[in-house]
Amino acid sequence: MNKPPLSNNYKPLKPLAERMRPTDFSEMVGQKSLLDNHSPFMVAMDETSIYSMILWGPPGVGKTTAAKILAHRLDLSFMSISAVSSGVKEVRGILENAKKILYHQNRKTILFIDEIHRFSKSQQDALLHAVEEGHVILVGATTENPSFEVISPLLSRCKVHKLDWLNEEEIQTLIKNALSKDTWLLEKDIDAKAVDHSTIFQFCSGDARKALNLLEQCVIYAEKDQKPPLVLNKAIIEKVAARPLPNYDKDGDAHYDFISAFIKSVRGSDPDAALYWMARMLNAGEKPEFIARRLIILAAEDIGNAEPFALMLANSAFDAVHKIGMPEARIILGQVTTYLASLPKSNASYLATDKALAFADKTRNFSVPLHLRNAPTKLMSDMGHGDGYKYPHDYPGHFTRQSYWPDHLKPEKFYEPQSIGKEKNILERLRLWWKNQKGTV
Repeated sequence: MNKPPLSNNYKPLKPLAERMRPTDFSEMVGQKSLLDNHSPFMVAMDETSIYSMILWGPPGVGKTTAAKILAHRLDLSFMSISAVSSGVKEVRGILENAKKILYHQNRKTILFIDEIHRFSKSQQDALLHAVEEGHVILVGATTENPSFEVISPLLSRCKVHKLDWLNEEEIQTLIKNALSKDTWLLEKDIDAKAVDHSTIFQFCSGDARKALNLLEQCVIYAEKDQKPPLVLNKAIIEKVAARPLPNYDKDGDAHYDFISAFIKSVRGSDPDAALYWMARMLNAGEKPEFIARRLIILAAEDIGNAEPFALMLANSAFDAVHKIGMPEARIILGQVTTYLASLPKSNASYLATDKALAFADKTRNFSVPLHLRNAPTKLMSDMGHGDGYKYPHDYPGHFTRQSYWPDHLKPEKFYEPQSIGKEKNILERLRLWWKNQKGTV
């Protein structure tokens, strides 16, 4: 059976997220650090003090919305392009047009560039003069760290504002606002008290756009499956949403944020939190070798001589993970993670290394003293190489005091062992050997 043609007056319904897009900052949910009345962003809400900026944050948190509201609030011309589909020629045309608007109408233009991190260096270079001269107010949106993706000259001309995922309470506020304000939803008989906000949050993971569109899809599905009033329970939401994709980009910022949380949990001796972040990464498809490699570094940096075996274990774990692969590699990672997190910690050797590197750089012109030099030939021996060197194994306890520093250079103290784990034994031994010779040792 053929469907009747659409009338000329037919207008397809926009997605709920678009229908609920805020038109004023007071309507935006979340981003308190950006929208606080005393924040630099809100203080600059007039045409004379507004500045170019980069809005950095994940999808669906209000970057585009903030740019549109900004233009409307200041009554500025608004031009929007996507870095995915725009080239240098189009950018230059827009900048020229903005310059004409400024000169003929005395009105500035906000140029909103979505996914500005996708612009090449030459495309970003094309923006420099216009931003510097104030012909446009650039608002760039990016999901990637601008420190790495935006060229330094452009970054220096912009202020970076970080936007974050919405939390569960903020997503719940969004849903309640939509149920009480959207005309299409108000036409439906929905039991607002029976909406499972927590499950929606679980599947949208802080993305406002995803949450609202999921709500709309659940209503459409429930209409076919239930009699009014519609109940948007966990079962319906899970069926409509299917399995969510984790908010994790192996090549993006989340990659480094998650591994940072993982390492800090191990360093902080919380094996449960460490396992949680490890599981989040593995569920998102992170390579187990990447996690194992970072554990090797941690073993040397954060455990050090408090338990020297930690480094060998971490290195063995990396080899095993590489040989075994997923999913069994998770077992190896879990073992080494919990063990390292449960060990005593010391960064004394790590700090000592960096101190030594800095001091060595400042004293690079000091020569090796003769008694420490090698004498593989008779000529070198005749020149005094090795003269006066005391061979420690010839002395009781295989130790004797002598200077191992360049002549005329005051010895420094880099390594300060901690009274924890096996490093406590090292501290006691060094105190015995070098008492009154090296600072507090």
